[in-house]
Amino acid sequence: MEKPVIIHCNNVRLEGLLNQNSSEKGVVVTHPHPLYGGNMDNPVVEQIVQSFFEKGFTTLRFNFRGTGKSSGMFDNGVGELDDVRAVLSYLKESEISEIHLAGYSFGARMNASVVSSGYELQDHIMVSPPMGFMPFDDVKSMPSTGLILTGAKDEIAPSDMVQAAINRWQIHTQFEVIKGCDHFYTGCLAQLKYLLMDYLP
Repeated sequence: MEKPVIIHCNNVRLEGLLNQNSSEKGVVVTHPHPLYGGNMDNPVVEQIVQSFFEKGFTTLRFNFRGTGKSSGMFDNGVGELDDVRAVLSYLKESEISEIHLAGYSFGARMNASVVSSGYELQDHIMVSPPMGFMPFDDVKSMPSTGLILTGAKDEIAPSDMVQAAINRWQIHTQFEVIKGCDHFYTGCLAQLKYLLMDYLP
């Protein structure tokens, strides 16, 4: 069962939900854009968390600064990078030795900057990275990225733009495009879970 936790990021207090498993594997899951209603209770985020937990992972999802009960204010994707790093550190300090990172939409964009900056992870998963909505110019290379997913009808994360980015990054990643799926995974959460469960160790 998930339990509420508070994670400190400088002077910001981040609201999180931690679900401890018996394994030494753990994942941090990040949520969609706060200014468009995104938070850690998003159905796609919940599906990602559930899939990891069923595979034996300890899971930790959280609200970015200024979202839900997290203090502070939205920082236009700058302070949010510190949020991701603080939550990853929190998970490491809880004796999780194998750290994974997964994000959806805005969360995937924030994670990409953290990974590209050289943060070492066991694995990195992006769900619908919003390349049609936000620039990815600073993201140079993400060698730890094992899986990227998007929908065939996703106008915020168009599959052709995602494929072009994969080519630019020169990474060997599994790229899945879900037929008939939009950015919100309407009616497609089961397919998302199937692909995640098939991929995860």
